[in-house]
Amino acid sequence: MEVHKIISELQFKAVRSSGAGGQNVNKVSSKVVLTFDLNASSALTSEEKLLLETKVANRLTSENILILTCDEDRSQFKNKEIVIKRFITLITNGLIIPKIRKETKIPKSVIRKRIKNKKIISEVKKNRKKPDLD
Repeated sequence: MEVHKIISELQFKAVRSSGAGGQNVNKVSSKVVLTFDLNASSALTSEEKLLLETKVANRLTSENILILTCDEDRSQFKNKEIVIKRFITLITNGLIIPKIRKETKIPKSVIRKRIKNKKIISEVKKNRKKPDLD
């Protein structure tokens, strides 16, 4: 995965941010919307695209377009930086292939220890009962 190549494929749009902000909020478009077309990307291989489709499926539209927004800061430039960082972390985490778990045998010492503990607890519970005085 080439990060600079993928960043060049990103599309940005500045939108007016919602919420409080005073008189300036109606004039300045500080919210940044990032869109990335997964199918049209030439920076990703077909295997990487399939992996991302499954890993970030809940964030993709029906046309496999990833949309991220940021309106944390009052500066459009800072919001753009934040949304790019989020995008890069999302893509890199999506491309990580988890290691396959190898089943291991439970050691006999662990089994013995568990059974011993069960017997001890059983004895403690037996001793809690009222004694039979018959």
